Amino acid sequence: MNRSLAVGYGAVCYLVFLVAFLYAIGFVGNIVVPRSIDAGIDAPIAEAVVVNVLLLGLFAVQHSVMARPAFKHWWTRLVPNAIERSTYVLLSSLVLLLLFWQWRTMPAIIWDVDWTPGRIVLWVLFAAGWVTVLLSTFMISHFDLFGLRQVYLAWRGTPYTALEFRTSLLYRVVRHPLMLGFIVAFWAAPTMSAGHLLFAVATTTYILIAIQLEEHDLNAALGEQYRAYRSHVPMLIPGLHRAQAQPGTTPRPA
Repeated sequence: MNRSLAVGYGAVCYLVFLVAFLYAIGFVGNIVVPRSIDAGIDAPIAEAVVVNVLLLGLFAVQHSVMARPAFKHWWTRLVPNAIERSTYVLLSSLVLLLLFWQWRTMPAIIWDVDWTPGRIVLWVLFAAGWVTVLLSTFMISHFDLFGLRQVYLAWRGTPYTALEFRTSLLYRVVRHPLMLGFIVAFWAAPTMSAGHLLFAVATTTYILIAIQLEEHDLNAALGEQYRAYRSHVPMLIPGLHRAQAQPGTTPRPA
């Protein structure tokens, strides 16, 4: 594949991701964007539930299936290795944008915190969740995660090398700080509508399933190194009681 074309393609995919990520903040928080979780398409409740569940399911299937090693092995017979990750990022972002566009409003109020300090705390948690998500990507490798490193290496004519396993900063506190950030951001709602609750429950369920799939892949790829890491760092809840790591099995943090 032409090197310059690969770099341009990777850059476009990354820009689409940025649009989807920034829109997601406004969508979940009902901030600025024209269509949000509580300002979508009006529809009867039955239609709203069916359409919203299908949209969430589409994202879950696409996001998880394309992330599996077996699918990547098959997919890279059709798509050049250099743009495989960028293509994954692009398709994930497009499915998210479809969800934002076609989301049906479910306006019934589940809770509404009218105590001002309580609302402020929830808004702070909402912001902290999104900040945690973004910072977590840089703690592993933001540019590799979103395909930019791959197309840059292809442009230089340098073979791609996988990043070594490391446990930086938040990854020393929990194994999945990025997923924890999403969960906090999705649930920290001063006003929780039925639609927002459906979104939060569905995405949290998906995250818990996706973590199991990811850990299975990491365990297969890294073996004892990852099992040692799991033995002394909790999955999502900081400080949660965990088994003591055996001597000599603690992974070396970066």
